[in-house]
Amino acid sequence: MPTVRPPAVAGLFYPGEPVQLAHDVQQLLAEARSYDLIPKALIVPHAGYIYSGAVAATAYAALRSVAARIRRVVLLGPTHRIAVRGLALPGVDAFDTPLGRIMLDAEAMRTASHLPQVTLSAQAHALEHSLEVQLPFLQSILSDFTLLPLAVGMATPQEVAEVLETLWGGDETLIVVSSDLSHFLPYATAQRVDNETVQSILQLHQPLTHEQACGGTPINGLIIAARHHHLAPHLLDLRNSGDTAGTKDQVVGYTAFAFTPTTKIAERTGYVD
Repeated sequence: MPTVRPPAVAGLFYPGEPVQLAHDVQQLLAEARSYDLIPKALIVPHAGYIYSGAVAATAYAALRSVAARIRRVVLLGPTHRIAVRGLALPGVDAFDTPLGRIMLDAEAMRTASHLPQVTLSAQAHALEHSLEVQLPFLQSILSDFTLLPLAVGMATPQEVAEVLETLWGGDETLIVVSSDLSHFLPYATAQRVDNETVQSILQLHQPLTHEQACGGTPINGLIIAARHHHLAPHLLDLRNSGDTAGTKDQVVGYTAFAFTPTTKIAERTGYVD
């Protein structure tokens, strides 16, 4: 029997009842703005669906044209509860959600585990929402895929980039980085701070701090990888909880990005292999 991580935040961050969850995710995807893109990587927020679900859906809706060929998802998100050195694998065979079971990519996990910055921590994954909230979207937009989930703790951008390089693959592999932006700032202040963060990502400038983005560490690694692979970042959405379902006195920022291959990115940024 496979070892399985059960859902930890079903019924809290998103509906726990399968029919309601499937309906809500499909509705969010149907209402999302369409983009004619071929993403290799995404940045997606990870708050409760009532707050950031519409922003997340904009990123996942951008996969429609390539969904049929994606067979593996490398998913990175920050740890919120357990301190981890490096990037942690979960030590299980599968993740469950109310929509079903997702098998993990055992071969890719073995490959990643040979890197010194990759560790094993079931505790880091057990209650972590940053990865879990992405799964129903992936299950709804992709048809058949395996997952490689990494809980990112204390790591350098270069260490994250090395893991991404090891797992980069081809068109069959999608990279998803889970991150919110600023936390608990007044609405106007958050807009200013988040706009500056977005501009840094658009210009492939790092490092981002954890005050700018709670998933700053995996984003920094993705930026290095994007430079190396000549990926162009595209801003799909930028909002905060004051725009969706919260008050405006203290808000959390959300953004959605797609990174697509282009030969022009080296010329635009001045980065070459």
